[in-house]
Amino acid sequence: MTNVASPTAGRRIASATATSAATTAEERAAALCFLGNLAQEVSKGTVNLPSFPEVVMRIRRALGQPNVTLAEIVKLVGTEPRLAARLLQVANSAAFNSSGKQVTDLPCAITRLGHRQVQSAVMAFAVNQLRVAPALRSIAKPLNVLWQQSITVAAICRVIARRTKFGPDEAFLTGLLHGIGRLYIMVRSVGGAEKLHLERYFVEMIAGWHPAIGKAVLLNWGFDDALCEAVGDQDDHDRCGRSEPDLTDVLVVSVVLARELQQPAGHAVDTGSVNSFARLHINSQECAHVLRHATYQLGSLHAALGC
Repeated sequence: MTNVASPTAGRRIASATATSAATTAEERAAALCFLGNLAQEVSKGTVNLPSFPEVVMRIRRALGQPNVTLAEIVKLVGTEPRLAARLLQVANSAAFNSSGKQVTDLPCAITRLGHRQVQSAVMAFAVNQLRVAPALRSIAKPLNVLWQQSITVAAICRVIARRTKFGPDEAFLTGLLHGIGRLYIMVRSVGGAEKLHLERYFVEMIAGWHPAIGKAVLLNWGFDDALCEAVGDQDDHDRCGRSEPDLTDVLVVSVVLARELQQPAGHAVDTGSVNSFARLHINSQECAHVLRHATYQLGSLHAALGC
């Protein structure tokens, strides 16, 4: 026997569907409003990242000064024993210690790493603090996923940078920070809108907003213009017009290749649809070479950066 819904039941179903659609539209509008307000806020120079260690920003500002001394950096790092221990660990790790010689004091560790790698280690420390913050427990899992992706992109950036005039350390830091916009949006969404960060449509919206927000955050923090421009243009697959590849090209290609690692083995990279591959003279065969080298480094990088 075929069950036929009564007219009353049909009206109820239609009403529930309409209500659900209206709710979804309202939620999407709220998410769009939240992102718009956040973008406007950071574009005006207001950056508010709860649970972000203040010592990290003090060190960041110091490293941005051309005449900062080693003693000044050591003094700042020394105010946070956990960070000091992390820098020693990074300096002695396989990923950043090609000589194999161990250092036991902070000045030697900072000297070995150099300013760029110190910044990478300091930002890694800050992100790890966010990941374990009680107030951000609800987004601990997506933060962890984002951080894993950031390290992967950073590793690929470092490999690709060796083909360009840009130093591997600068490229690594750029890759590590490429997702700072996503991180900023997720952290702010915890207190800005109830359960907003858990909604799929919100996650999808972030993809279009995070580069510009990330660029604004990094500019506010005083990072180099080239790094900020790269983060802001990381999804520009059609960029052209310059004779030489730049840091943005390195990041664009690295983000694309990081996504390729999620594809089945043997999947060919479509380099023709992204102009930066041609600008860097990287073809499909060379993509596989780059990914092998970057993947080989990932284990030691995760160990060095504490994740």
